[in-house]
Amino acid sequence: MSGSSVLTPDAQLDLRGTPCPINFVRTKLYLEKMLPGGLLEVWLDPGEPIEQVPDSLTMAGYHVEKITDCSGYFSLFVRHPVAGE
Repeated sequence: MSGSSVLTPDAQLDLRGTPCPINFVRTKLYLEKMLPGGLLEVWLDPGEPIEQVPDSLTMAGYHVEKITDCSGYFSLFVRHPVAGE
């Protein structure tokens, strides 16, 4: 199975219509509840949300795996990191 083309999220979070920085805060809080290695799909509006949230998540230590333009909103796949042992 080629895992490179299809990502299956463990959870989905629709934050369309949610302003910055609330969308980042909600995404981060949701990710903190997930198990290490968990994959979250987040729906974000174009403009400031998709410009700011992925960078903020990366700076917070999360792994942004894919961003897709879904015509009117963006789908962001972000993974909860597995703690280094």
